[in-house]
Amino acid sequence: MDKHPVSRNIVALLLATSIITLVTLAGCGCLSDSDSSGNSEPETTTEAITTEAYAQSGGTSAQATKVITASNPDESSIKVTDNGTFTLSDSTITKTGDTSSNENSDFYGLNAAVLAESGSTIKLTNCTVNTSANGANAVFATGTGASIVLSDVEIKTTGDGSRGVDATLTGNITCTDVDISTEGQHCAAVATDRGSGTVTVTGGTMNTAGDGSPGIYSTGDIAVSSAIITATGSEAAVIEGKNSITITNVTLSGAKKCGAMLYQSFSGDAEVGTSVFTMNGGSLTAAVGPLFYITNTDSLIELNGADLTATSGTLLTAGADRWGNTGSNGGVVTLKAEEEVLNGDITCDNISSVTVILENGTTLTGAINSNNTAGSMALTLDSTSTWDVTGTSYLTSLTDKDSSLANIKDNGYAIYYDADDSANSWLEGETYTLTDGGKLTPLTGSV
Repeated sequence: MDKHPVSRNIVALLLATSIITLVTLAGCGCLSDSDSSGNSEPETTTEAITTEAYAQSGGTSAQATKVITASNPDESSIKVTDNGTFTLSDSTITKTGDTSSNENSDFYGLNAAVLAESGSTIKLTNCTVNTSANGANAVFATGTGASIVLSDVEIKTTGDGSRGVDATLTGNITCTDVDISTEGQHCAAVATDRGSGTVTVTGGTMNTAGDGSPGIYSTGDIAVSSAIITATGSEAAVIEGKNSITITNVTLSGAKKCGAMLYQSFSGDAEVGTSVFTMNGGSLTAAVGPLFYITNTDSLIELNGADLTATSGTLLTAGADRWGNTGSNGGVVTLKAEEEVLNGDITCDNISSVTVILENGTTLTGAINSNNTAGSMALTLDSTSTWDVTGTSYLTSLTDKDSSLANIKDNGYAIYYDADDSANSWLEGETYTLTDGGKLTPLTGSV
């Protein structure tokens, strides 16, 4: 028998009051991150609630088990500014409502579901991010010091102009085991845009379906490892201007246009300079077009131990396209391959140049400049690498560390070189009969 009924009633009343207070605070919708005195001690809440859009200016907050939604045009579901830090786990983020400015969405993250601005940090763990609006990028970091870290996150976008992750103006995004799916046009899974940015991806599966939606689009520095990336409506990867993509043990494929395109649009999104594509291990597949396409930019492609497939039979093409000034908008590319099996032809137009360097046991099977259209076409072989010739070929210059030329399997085809090019002085303008009866022979004048 309770000897203190009044005490029991007081305890019950206090408990009920505490529960009411918790519900009231949880349902306020503002999700405040600092008290009125300006203190910014982290707060952690784990109650499951539905809130409106979350905005944080400065301060530090850690939360979990949220459902955060934004439905108004130009509104982010989560927006952190003024050096704030926001950590969220086990939650769902949803964005609807179209952008009023595609340009501001592309460059500054307007209407993005998750947006970190200069100096601010967002960390998401075990969350889902879904957007179903035009110009609604899923995760966006913009400005100096902006950083977003994603771990075990699922991302899906369905509208046009809605990338998976995007960094601009030197923003930074790091992804670990993040799965991304995009359906609209111009929706790369992994992207950087104007002012460059840095994105680092480890693990995950990424699929893009829309036109102009490559798996990776770089106007900054993007590094991806141990991921599977498939683009069914576009190229597998694109680099614009003085920027880079580095992929390691990645399965990468594109179903339209080409495998990887390196170009310069002169739109102002990327500085003029050398585009760099580096691939170590993994695979790259192009269902149509050349495996590599270079136009209106200088570029460097470095390959080491990758499995490469060009269904069209063209390994690389450099040439003019719709970008740049007519007559000076060709492609300039150096392709360097180590421990590679390369299959496919190499083509080039008369205002473009290609340099191919084969090292450390690399084999190239294909014809080089078979139509004799290249502005310049140079081939360098070390003594461990071979060229298996599949058609008449024309070289501006040939450098071969095997002076016997035994590493050129001619298959009876003729190979012409420019006798007037100083790089060919070692050939002394002579004609050489190769292993299978084909000829390495001079062609006076540029080729």
